[in-house]
Amino acid sequence: MSRIFLICLLSAATSAIPAAAAPAAAAPAAATPTPASQLTPPSGRAIVKQMHDRYSGKWYQSFTFVQTTEVYRNDSLRSTQTWHEFIRFPDRFRMDFGPADSANAVIFRGDSAYRFRNGQLRSTMINNNEGLIFLLGGMFFYPLDQTIHILSDSLHYDLSEAKEDNWEGRPVYIIGKQGANQLFIDKQDLYLVRMIKVGDQTMDARFEDYQPFAGGWSETKCRFYINGKLIQVEAYKDCKANITLEDRIFDPSKLNRSW
Repeated sequence: MSRIFLICLLSAATSAIPAAAAPAAAAPAAATPTPASQLTPPSGRAIVKQMHDRYSGKWYQSFTFVQTTEVYRNDSLRSTQTWHEFIRFPDRFRMDFGPADSANAVIFRGDSAYRFRNGQLRSTMINNNEGLIFLLGGMFFYPLDQTIHILSDSLHYDLSEAKEDNWEGRPVYIIGKQGANQLFIDKQDLYLVRMIKVGDQTMDARFEDYQPFAGGWSETKCRFYINGKLIQVEAYKDCKANITLEDRIFDPSKLNRSW
């Protein structure tokens, strides 16, 4: 429930009292509703607490799906690929490009990414996938204080700034300042529907067609824009929650089979 503070304007009603009559107590006046435009929205910190209270301890622990990935350049479709993806919250994520046995993959563990080609480790880099593993479920596996710390200090969202608006026909909370990093949170179901990351290039990620899974939700379609240009569209199928994903799948020392 939103932390919205209502300011009620009370007016006293008086009526003429006959001179011979004893004083009568005035009836209490009805409160005047505050216009919606004057309601104080919850802070970003309060919105995150709502999300955490709703889903912590309830969200599914693992998720797998097959993804159709459309790659665009200059607003034109350049290629269509199939990726197999595996998530184990809070911070394990693997993508296999092409067939599941292609031996081309990337493994994310914490803030590091390990890229394999033909089964061989080709590069290791600091990369947390723009925090998406965290924002799309991982945040519910940490204590609230740590979640707030990661959002503000590591991912650089200003939790002191928030407002209410509409996005794609639904009410949302928007956390963060205009022109800076922002999160759009569905007001009813409290999941992420849009993420804006501002830097040398501005990334606009949109998460759509949400479906419920085992105590949580998952987007089943994503669109990514760089500086206003569409670069990638993703669609999920064969989605499965809470299946066993062994440690070996996320082992960066070698590329194990993912099935």
